[in-house]
Amino acid sequence: MQLLLTYPSAPADWDASSEDRAQAGLTQLQVWRDADGGATVVLLEVNDRAKAEAWLAKERGLGASIDARFLKTA
Repeated sequence: MQLLLTYPSAPADWDASSEDRAQAGLTQLQVWRDADGGATVVLLEVNDRAKAEAWLAKERGLGASIDARFLKTA
């Protein structure tokens, strides 16, 4: 399962929070940044959906504006 995140702008502490994501069972697969400086899109591998959902709720609770979708390979 994958998690696709869209941030309206580049998350300021993305690299610094890699340990938190790892503890939530998330592995970064790819990061795309809008060529014109807008949104950032991140694709993560999900090892434990419940932990991923808890991480997402925590991030949103800290004020992060994130559009998120859990995806399965077709």
